Amino acid sequence: MSKKARQRISYVLEHPNSSPGGHRLGVNGLAIDQTNSILYSGGRDGVLCAWDLNRDLVAPTAHHSAVIDETISANTSKRATTFRAQTQAHTHWVNDITLAEKHTAVVSASSDLTVKLWRPLAGTSADPVTIGQHADYVKCVATPTVDTNWVASGGLDRKINFWDLAGGGKTLEIDARGEEVAEKGSIYAMGVTHNVVANGGPESTVRLWDPKSGKRITKFVGHTDMIRSILISENGDLIMSASSDQTVKVWSVAAGRCMHTLTMHDSSVWALFSDDPSLNTFYSADRSGLVVKTDVRGTNGEFDNGLSLAVAQENDGVTRVVAWGDSIWTSTSRASINRWKNVDSSDHTQLPEAFRAHRASLATIRSRDGSLSSTVVPAGPESPYKPRHKRNISEKSILRISNTAPLPFTLGSGNVDENAISPGSQIPEPAFNMVDLPEPIQHEPEETIAGQFGLVKHRLLNDRRRVLTLDTAGEVLLWDLIQCRPIKEFGKHHLEAIVPEVNTKEAVAPWCSIDTSSGNLSVVLEPYNCFDAEMYADELGPLENTEFREDQRINLGKWVLRYLFAKLIDEEIRRDEAFRHKLNGEAIKKTAGGRMLPPLAISIPAPAGWQLSEPPSSATPKATGMHYPPMTPGMAIGLATPGSPMAPYLEGGFMTPLSPLEKRTSQVSRPSQEREDYFADAIGTPGMDQSNRLAQTPATEVPPTPAPEQPAKTPGAETNGKEKEKDAKDKEKDGGKTPSTPFGGMKKFRMGGFSMKLGRSVSTPQAEKPAALDEKAEESESSGSQHEKEFDDNLGGVIQKIRAEYEKSLADNPDQIIETKITPSLANDTPVLKLPPGTKVIIQEETSGGSADVYRGTVGSVGTDADDIEQKAPKWLGECLLQNVLPVKDAVKVSFVLFPYKGKLPEMPVAGDGNNRLNANRMLRVKKILGYVAERIDPEWKEEVTKAEEEGREVRADLMRPEEHLELWCNEKMLPLKMTLATLRTHVWRGGNDIVLYYRSNGKKEIPWPEKEEGEEGKEEGQTGKKSEEVVQSPGA
Repeated sequence: MSKKARQRISYVLEHPNSSPGGHRLGVNGLAIDQTNSILYSGGRDGVLCAWDLNRDLVAPTAHHSAVIDETISANTSKRATTFRAQTQAHTHWVNDITLAEKHTAVVSASSDLTVKLWRPLAGTSADPVTIGQHADYVKCVATPTVDTNWVASGGLDRKINFWDLAGGGKTLEIDARGEEVAEKGSIYAMGVTHNVVANGGPESTVRLWDPKSGKRITKFVGHTDMIRSILISENGDLIMSASSDQTVKVWSVAAGRCMHTLTMHDSSVWALFSDDPSLNTFYSADRSGLVVKTDVRGTNGEFDNGLSLAVAQENDGVTRVVAWGDSIWTSTSRASINRWKNVDSSDHTQLPEAFRAHRASLATIRSRDGSLSSTVVPAGPESPYKPRHKRNISEKSILRISNTAPLPFTLGSGNVDENAISPGSQIPEPAFNMVDLPEPIQHEPEETIAGQFGLVKHRLLNDRRRVLTLDTAGEVLLWDLIQCRPIKEFGKHHLEAIVPEVNTKEAVAPWCSIDTSSGNLSVVLEPYNCFDAEMYADELGPLENTEFREDQRINLGKWVLRYLFAKLIDEEIRRDEAFRHKLNGEAIKKTAGGRMLPPLAISIPAPAGWQLSEPPSSATPKATGMHYPPMTPGMAIGLATPGSPMAPYLEGGFMTPLSPLEKRTSQVSRPSQEREDYFADAIGTPGMDQSNRLAQTPATEVPPTPAPEQPAKTPGAETNGKEKEKDAKDKEKDGGKTPSTPFGGMKKFRMGGFSMKLGRSVSTPQAEKPAALDEKAEESESSGSQHEKEFDDNLGGVIQKIRAEYEKSLADNPDQIIETKITPSLANDTPVLKLPPGTKVIIQEETSGGSADVYRGTVGSVGTDADDIEQKAPKWLGECLLQNVLPVKDAVKVSFVLFPYKGKLPEMPVAGDGNNRLNANRMLRVKKILGYVAERIDPEWKEEVTKAEEEGREVRADLMRPEEHLELWCNEKMLPLKMTLATLRTHVWRGGNDIVLYYRSNGKKEIPWPEKEEGEEGKEEGQTGKKSEEVVQSPGA
C-alpha cells in the first residue's frame, strides 16, 4: 500500500472580538452581480465577501457609458454599501474571482492550490466546496459568460484546467508550459470565450487555445515583460493584454498580429476590465494607482483617435477594477474597497473646445467616406441617469492613448491656435508640449468600503508558547499558542519595542511555525518536530484537580493536539465502546450456548504470586491483584519527558489510561524517567543492542501491532539458559533492586545496568512461554505472518488495527471480555485545556507546489466530522490521540564537564582513561546536576540515599538538600536552579563545544575531603571504571 503524502496540522487563532464584515488584508478579486446589485470581493485573508450596493435595479446591462450627475451622485451616496455575507473560503490568498450560472455561483482561485465554488444566494448558508485543485498557486479563474456552468483556471503549475460546476470535476487540461523555459509558462492572466482561451505570464507571450480540444491555436509575441491581465471580445476576434512593460496591446485573432500598442500608462499595468462585448470601452489601472477609462467608440478601429481619461488616483497599486453604471470600484493591497464616480466619455460637451472640435472633425471626415453615418457617437439605449449638472474635464486629465496619437497637447502653448481649428480641418503636427503629469479627475473616492485589521507581522518569543503580533492598525497583541487566545494588549506600539518587555531567557526546541500571511495567526504542526518541545509542569502555575510529579515535563505538541481534537477522541471512545459491546455480547452468547466455559460472573481467587500463563490484554485483571501490568521503568515517558507517561507497549497492548499505578508508586519506587534520559553516551553504549536502546529512549516507542500468530521475537522474549543465568547474576550484583537515581527521588543514578535490564523487562509476559518451538510450526507461522492484514495509512487505519486486535483477542480467548485499547493521554500528562470552540482546525497535505487543505473544521466540529477525519487525518495523529504514542525520535543531548570551583571541593570521579565528559538531556535542570554532584562528593548524602532506596522510603526531611549548600557556575555566573542545559548553552555558554561547569559550596555545609590510602588507590580506580558504565561518559573528550 503506497503511503500518503506528508500531512500536517494547522490551527488558526482568531481575536475574540473579531466579527464578520470586511477583509483583513488586501483585496485581489472583484466581481459585480448587476442582476441583484451585489459586489463580491476576494481578499488575501482567504475570505469571500458579498456587499449590497443598494441600487435601483434599472441600470442597463448593454450600455457601457455613464455620466457624472451631481444630483444622482448625491442620491447614490445616501444609499451606502452594506455588508451582506462572507465566508472563510481559503487558507491562503484569494487571487481571483468570477461569477457563473447567472450570478448564483462565485468561483475563487487561491494560493492554497484550490478552486472553490460558493453559492451565497442559496437558501442555506453552505460553505464553499472545492471543485478543483492545482499543483501550485492558482492565479486566475474565468468563465465565458455569467450563464455558463463551467470555469477555467490557471496557475503556477503551468496548467489550464476546465471545471464542471455541477460536480463533474475536471473536463479538460491544457499544458501551457513555456517553450524555451518551462517555468516561464506560469499563468498569471487568462481570458475565456466559448471559442478561444488566452493566457499570459512571465513568458511575455499571449497564447491562444481551443477550449474544446485543448490544442494551441497561435501565440502573440510583442510584450517585453510579464502579462498581468487579458480581455477577449465576445466574438473572440479581439484580445487585449496588459503588461508590466507599461503597455496595453490590442491583438487581432484574424490578422494574427498586434494592431495597437496603447501607452497611456507610465507604470506597470495590473488590471483591465470591460463589460462592453466589443471592448470599445474599457478600464485599466496600474501600479502607481492611476485608474484610466478609454473609449474608442466611433473611431472605426483607429484607437489613436480614441479618448483616454485619468479618472481616479489610488494611494496604492490597483489590483482589480470593475465598473457599473455611474460608479467604478477599485481594490488595492489595503483591506478597503473604494468607489469612484464614473465619467461620461460619450458626452463631448465636457471636453475642452479643441478636443470637441477634433473629435467632431473625425466624425465628419468618416461620414464623408461613408464609414460613419452620423457625426455623433452612438449612445446606445437611453441611460436612466439623467445629467443635470455636468463637470467639465480638464485637458490635464486627458491622456495620450498611444505614441502615435495626435492628442493631447497643451492648449495655449503657442504651438496650435485653438480658434483656427474648425470642423473638417486637419490637426497640425508641429512639436507640441506633452502633459508630463496627468491630473486625475478625482483624488478622493465617493465611498470607502472599510475593511478590518489583519495581522501583518509577528515575533515568536523564546518560550515558543507566546507570540507578539502587529496588525494593520498598529496594535500589538500577545498570544498564547497553547490556550489559542490573546492574553494581553499593548495598544499602538512598535513590535520590536515590546519584545524585550515580555521575552524570557529560555531555549525551547522548535515545535511549530507561525504564519500571518492570511491576516490571521496560523500555527502549523509538522510531524517531524511538533513533539520536540517540552516545558516543566511547575511552570504552568496552579491547576485544579491536577497533581504532577517532581520535575515532570509536558510535551507542547501533544498537549495542544490532545484538546484540538478532544471531541474527536470522545467520539472515537463512544464508537469503541459500542463496537466492544457488540463483540462482548456475541462472546457471552457463544459462551452461554456452548456450555463449555465457566460463568463469567464467578471469580475464583488465586494463590499469591500466581500469574496468567498467557499474556492478557492491557486491562485484563491479573490474579496478583494488579489490575494492570507493571509499568516498565523508562517506558512510561514521552520523548525524553520525565513524568510524562506514554502508554507502554506490551505484547498484549497498551496500558489503559485508568491505570492506578500512578497512585501506588512512591517517590522512591515510581518509574524513574529522569534516570533514563538525563545522562547518556553521546556515541553509544558498547554492547547495547537496538532493542535495548528502544526501551531506553522513550521517543522510540513503537505503535501497537496486531498480535501475530507467532510470538514476537525480542531479546527479552527469546530467553535461553545462558540469559537466565545472566539475569540471575545481574540480580545478585544489583541486590535484587531496580537501579535508581538521586534525581527527583534522590536515588542512585545508574545508566548502563538499568538500560540493559530495561530491554528484558519489556517482554516479561512473554518470557514465561516455552522457548522451544516446533520447527515446522515456526515455518508455517512465519509464512502466515507474511499475509498479515494491511491497514489504511491514516487515522482510520489506527482504528482498524485496534479492532483487528479486538477480534483476534476474542478468537484466542472467547471467554474474556474485550477491554478498550484506546488510551488517550491523561490530565496529569496533558492538563485540561478549554480552547475556543471556533478555533479553526485544518489538515493539510504536502504537494509539489505547497500544501493543500484536505480537511477544515473547528474545535467544536471535529467530533461530528469523525468519519471525514478518519479518512483524511495522518496515521501519526491517530496514534498520538488514541494510543498516546509519538513518532520515533532520539532525544537531543548536551555535553558538559564538571569541575570544582578553584579546587575548593573534592573532584568528581572520572573513568579509567581520565575522561570526565557527560551527556544529558537538553531539558536537564541545574538542580539535578547538583544532586548528581552531591552523590559523588558528599558521603553523608550518598549514604542516606542508599539507605532510603534499600528501605523503600523518602530521604530524611531534616537532611540538607544539595541545592541548599551547592552552587553551579558557568562563565563566572551563578546558574538558577530551574535553568535547563538548553537555556544554559544558548544564553550563558554561547558556544558549540562542551559546556564547562563549576560546582562550589555556599558555606552552609562542610563537605569532607576523601582520604586516599595506598591500598585503596587500586580499588578506587576499579570503582571509577565501574562508574564509567553507570554514568555513560564518551571517550575522546
